[in-house]
Formats: sequence, structure tokens, C-alpha cells
Amino acid sequence: MELDVQKIIFEFIGGLGIFLYGIKTMGDGLQRSAGDRLRDILDRFTTNPFMGVLAGILVTMLIQSSTATTVITVGLVSAGFMTLRQAIGVIMGANIGTTFTAFIIGLDVGEYALPMIAVGVIMLIFIKNAKVNNVGSIVFGLGALFFGLELMTGAMKPLSGLESFHDLTVSMSDNPILGVVVGTVLTVIVQSSTATIGILQGLYAGGLVDLNAALPILFGDNVGTTITAVLASIGASVAAKRAAAVHVVFNVIGATIFLILLKPFTFVINYIESNMALNPEMTIAFAHGIYNVSNTIIQFPFIAVLAWIVIKLVPGEDTSKEYKAKHLDPVFIQQSPSIALGQAKEEVLRMGQLALQGLEETNKFLKTGEQKFSESAYQLEDSINSFDRNITEYLVSLSRSSLSNHESEEHTILMDTIRDIERIGDHFENIIELMDYKKANKVSITDSAMDDLDEMFKLTISTVSEALEALDHGDKEAATHVVQKEEQIDKMERKLRKQHIIRLSEGICSGQAGIVYVDILSNLERIGDHAVNIAEAVLGEE
Repeated sequence: MELDVQKIIFEFIGGLGIFLYGIKTMGDGLQRSAGDRLRDILDRFTTNPFMGVLAGILVTMLIQSSTATTVITVGLVSAGFMTLRQAIGVIMGANIGTTFTAFIIGLDVGEYALPMIAVGVIMLIFIKNAKVNNVGSIVFGLGALFFGLELMTGAMKPLSGLESFHDLTVSMSDNPILGVVVGTVLTVIVQSSTATIGILQGLYAGGLVDLNAALPILFGDNVGTTITAVLASIGASVAAKRAAAVHVVFNVIGATIFLILLKPFTFVINYIESNMALNPEMTIAFAHGIYNVSNTIIQFPFIAVLAWIVIKLVPGEDTSKEYKAKHLDPVFIQQSPSIALGQAKEEVLRMGQLALQGLEETNKFLKTGEQKFSESAYQLEDSINSFDRNITEYLVSLSRSSLSNHESEEHTILMDTIRDIERIGDHFENIIELMDYKKANKVSITDSAMDDLDEMFKLTISTVSEALEALDHGDKEAATHVVQKEEQIDKMERKLRKQHIIRLSEGICSGQAGIVYVDILSNLERIGDHAVNIAEAVLGEE
């Protein structure tokens, strides 16, 4: 039989493209329907490894990608939002969550793919409603997923008559390690274990591979999906590298265990297939689900061992800081409100230090244009938002307790200060966005203007620093000095605006550069206002 190689290649890569786009569209629809709070779920609900597993399952089901969940987790570990042990739980959960798509494929409703695409398009294009559009994305994504799978399966069917392909499948049945290698390489190339599991379901349904070859390929698919997290950790903190290493170690250990137990595992899958009358696609889905759940159950008690292994594999001092509130013990709200108030103040001061660091990183980005400084500042702004939420919740709970007049005043000051620090974070984020705009649009700001911005930045940073010192020690003299410095910031802003107008009139500076420059000045002036708010709160204490 003569093979039309071009037709096979075109149908396969076209089907793969439609399949991957379907997964992405469906994941986007699910994510928007969930309120786009996936990072928040991982941040808030990973208090212990078991909760991490549940969070990993949920988030991966919503975004349809264990790789994406792991990459987010690596970022959270790098930012200090999550410990290594919590990350291990999330990664285990992500491996279970990724089996969701395989079960959807196992429903075998490929014949309805095109009507689903049509319905999805109608909901997306002709109905102007966000919720309906989100459902449309999910329906369209499902249809595209099934249609892409049908194309890939159809393209691969002629391979059954090819002797070399038959020899390869026999070799994988006889040598399971070869199957693992094939699965790993294919997933590294495609960058999606969901896609390679889908391809495997198509191969098994078409009779192109038997179960003895399919299961080792499945193990390899799970190993191959770790490459993206490894790439995401390059250049990140030691903690992030360790989180990526956990993903690799967890999946390699799992593949090794199941290669050793391949015969009994194959027997179990055969038994389930025959007794439950499963179609081939659902058989692979069950194998995938059982493999990942069992792997998690086996390795979960050894999370501490996994952490120890990756610490040995990735040596070095973990330089990432813990950017999470850690002194807010709810026990003290009932037992000793005064201690609880003291704890809240400690966290507000820590939040202030993060804002100060964010300003310093933003100034470095302004001066050098190096992306590492903007990334660091964005992480710090995320941290400030996390502190804002946690401290506010704590103080709201504390407000229900019996506080003395003095404690009530301090409580009010802390609530106001949180708002001011959070706004400082928003303003330095605005400055980063302005610098990104400057870079993207090749806007040039003169050297003298940049020097002026640097001078105003230093004055603003020192003002914020002194305001936090005044809050920490209740220092009225320092608070008075902050008010004086803020007046200097206001004068400097007016002076630099006038100088900018002169540069514009002389044609030294472009209109676009002027917009960026004036907006940065405006944000720095407002940061000064928030520093003065903190100082005035200190001055108002009697």
C-alpha cells in the first residue's frame, strides 16, 4: 500500500494545532468562568501539602494544563508566597487534574465536534454577554479538541500497514523503556502531555498500539511534561529551581515504580476495560487517572524525602524571601487583642518595607532598563496586595473585640496606613508600565530629564522610609520631617514640570517622552502624599 506522506503530515499537524487551540480556548473559558482567581487559589489554599494537592487538582482542571499550574507554582515559590513542601502538594495535584481532559476525550463524542464548534462560534460572535461568551469558549474548545483528535487519528490510521511502524510498536511492547523514551520525547516536542495523551488515545483506538506499548508511552508523557517547568525556573531563585526539580523527580520516580509494576498494572487496566466495557479512549483515560492518583498516594507520605532529594540536587542558599504575612495569629484576637494589634502593626511595617523595596527596584529599572528589576517590582506589588488582604481581614476580625480608646485609635491608623502602602504599590507599578511603554515605543527621554527623575526618586524613597520609621517608633519629630520632605517633593515636581515645558518648546523633548516623564513625576508626587498620610497619622496620636 502506497502512503500519501504529505497528506498524513498535513492532517496530523493540522489536527494537532486545532487540538491544542481547542484545549487553550476551553481552558480560557473555564478560567474566566472561575473569575480568573487561580493564582489566588494557589496562594490562599495551600496551607499544607494535602490542601496543595486539592488546589493543584482544581486549578489544573480549570486551566487544562498541568504545565501551566506548575509554572505558576514555580513563580509563587520564587516570589516567596509558597514553601517547597506546599509546592510539592500542588505539583502532585496538577498531575491528577490533567487527567480530566483524557476523560472528556474518552466520552467519544467526536461525531458532534463540528456542531459543537458551530454552537460555540454563535455564542462567541452573535451574543454580547460575557457569561455566554465564556460558555461559548468552552463549547468551541471542546468541539475543536474533538475535531483535532479526529483529524490526527485519521491521519495515523494508514500507518498500521507500514512494517517499520509495526516493528516500532512491537519493540515498545517488548521493551517498555523505549515506550517511556518515545512518550517523553513526543511530549517535550509538543509541550503538552494532554495532547500526547490524546494522540495515544487515538493510536490505541485505531489499533495502532496495544496496551503493553501504550502504558509505557503514557508514563513517558508524564515525564516529558516537566520540561516546561524546568525552562521556567532558569534564572529564577534556588527555591524555584527546586520546585521545578520536584516536578521532574516526582514523575521520574512514578514512571520507575510503574515500570517495575507494569505487568500487574496492565492486568488491572485490562480487567477494568473488560468488566466496565470501556471504549479504547476511556481505557487510556482510566489508566492515566489511576496512574497519577496512585503515584500521588504512594509518594505523598514521602514529601519531606522529596524535598530533601531536591535540596541535594539543587544546592545553594535559598535567597527568596517569604513575602507572606506570618504574625497574624487569630488566637490572640480572642485571648489578647492588644497583642493581636501589635502583631498587625508588625505586618503593616513589613508591608511598608516591601513597598520601599518595590520603589528601589522600580528606580533601578528606570535607570538600567533591565527586565529583572521590573519583574522583582511586580512580585513585590503582588506581595503588597497579599499583605493588604490578609492584614485587613485580621483587623476587621479584631475590630469586633473590645479595644480601649487608645487601641481603637491605633487600629484606625493601621487600617488607613494599609490603604496608603497599597496605593504606593499601585503607583510604582504605574511607573513600571510607563517605562515598558517607553521601551516598546522607543521613546527617548533626555539624560538631564532622567537625572532629574532619579533625584526625585531618591527623595521620594527617603520620605517613605522616614514615614515608616516614624510609624514604627511613634516618632513625631521624624513625622514632622516627612511633612517637610513632602513639601520638597511638591516643589521639585512643579520645578521639573516647568523645565519639561522649556524642553518641549525648544524641541529637545518629544510629546510622547513628555507624557511618560510627566506621568512618572505625578506618580512620585502621589507616593509622597501617601507617605505624608502615614506621618500625619503618627502626629495625630495623643
